[in-house]
Amino acid sequence: MGLTTQDPPRRRTIATGPSLPVADDAVFRLSDVIRVYREADVETIALRGVDLTVERGELVAIMGRSGSGKSTLLNLLAGSDRPTAGRVLFLGRDLATMDDAARAAVRGREIGIVYQSQNLAPMLSLLENVRLAAWLAGRPIDGAAARSALERVGLGHRAGHRPAQLSGGEQQRAALTCVLAGRPTVLLADEITGELDSESAGVVLQILQDVHAAEGTTIVLVTHDDAVAGRADRIVELRDGRIVADGSTN
Repeated sequence: MGLTTQDPPRRRTIATGPSLPVADDAVFRLSDVIRVYREADVETIALRGVDLTVERGELVAIMGRSGSGKSTLLNLLAGSDRPTAGRVLFLGRDLATMDDAARAAVRGREIGIVYQSQNLAPMLSLLENVRLAAWLAGRPIDGAAARSALERVGLGHRAGHRPAQLSGGEQQRAALTCVLAGRPTVLLADEITGELDSESAGVVLQILQDVHAAEGTTIVLVTHDDAVAGRADRIVELRDGRIVADGSTN
């Protein structure tokens, strides 16, 4: 499939032994992951032998130009896509070998996902959205707890409003609150500041950092913005489906 091009040098290499224990301490461990998309006679290689480990409590930024494989990698971490070859382990469990129902259960209870376009129920108030998200994750909360979660991100006064009545920055904070209400093991964020002004983006990023610092939540965020990536503990750079750099920001 044209995968013989020499890999660029990396600052970090990850061992890929023949077997990994179920009680793997890493949140994510990817081993020689390849993702190929085929449509008719056209073949597109999105990822070319990616090795990546994300440890508990890390805040990792995935960077790269459009077409570098960032979104494909995030979809594999989320269990919404499967690799063509290789393994994608989440807490020692191989997402690639799970059936659709099992992967959906993992996403629902353990992996929180925030997208650039806010995924809020338009006919529900913010309070109802937060309670619904927590219930869907199998961790129902009462109205007081939902209001407290909104107050934490400065939206307590908006609890009774519907999404359309909010600014873009407020909607993004609300979407983040909904995800966090489910108390996920890991939070995945896809260009969540891409459509926000600098002030709103700063507020959203500060919320992520506060959650990371206070609760030790593992966070993986995809971004093309150097300023956003600078908030992370570690930056992983993709180019043409390969990891070309992987290092700490400290």
